[in-house]
Amino acid sequence: MAGDKVDPVHQFVVNKIVPIEIGGIDFSFTNASLFMVATLAVATAFLYFTTSTRSLVPGRMQSVSEISYEFIASMLREGAGSHGMKFFPMVFSLFMFILTANMLGMVPYFFTVTSQIVVTFALALFVIATVLVYGFYKHGLGFLNVFVPSGVPGILLPLVIAIEVISFLSRPISLSVRLFANMLAGHITLKVFAGFVASLGTLGALGIGGAILPLIMTVALTGLEFLVSFLQAYVFAVLTCMYLNDAVHPGGH
Repeated sequence: MAGDKVDPVHQFVVNKIVPIEIGGIDFSFTNASLFMVATLAVATAFLYFTTSTRSLVPGRMQSVSEISYEFIASMLREGAGSHGMKFFPMVFSLFMFILTANMLGMVPYFFTVTSQIVVTFALALFVIATVLVYGFYKHGLGFLNVFVPSGVPGILLPLVIAIEVISFLSRPISLSVRLFANMLAGHITLKVFAGFVASLGTLGALGIGGAILPLIMTVALTGLEFLVSFLQAYVFAVLTCMYLNDAVHPGGH
């Protein structure tokens, strides 16, 4: 907040809560750290308490947990085959973490950890590192077949391999920027329209009348942001399944 103007970027500023420095390296516990811990706690508590009874006839919350489980399991089977199911705990954890973080970010005055590129890039790098480590562990140098699509004429092979390598290396960038940019842009837009409502509301009857349209837009954008929050977690999980398929079946073999 600068004077009486709304700063839409203020909500993304990382602030130190507990300053910690070890060997000249900053390990401070920040508001981003706090909400990452909160995201883990909320997701874990929700899954634990909704499945602890394991009722034969599930209630609403148990049904949500079971649907989430089957949703990711089905996605992984379709994306990476039955052999990819060994990665289910990883994909499910990523989906629940991102979804919970996105939803917590919709609460006023809460911090959206997925709007930080360093967080989304770390998640994306973890996925790609898993693909590389498992791919070489399971297939050895045969994993390099992922860069050699079948049916390509020999004369075009060097060009196609170069394109495939660049495409593979760009995966962590595209995976992280997609999530980060959508959450950042959506929240900034929402904050701008909400700022219009607050500003116009101070201008008397005429201002209140003019604030009706921004208010409608704010409500509509809020609903859209909830949808985007789910879709971005879904997209991240889908792409993770597709990338894991390369580790399980390099080159489509």
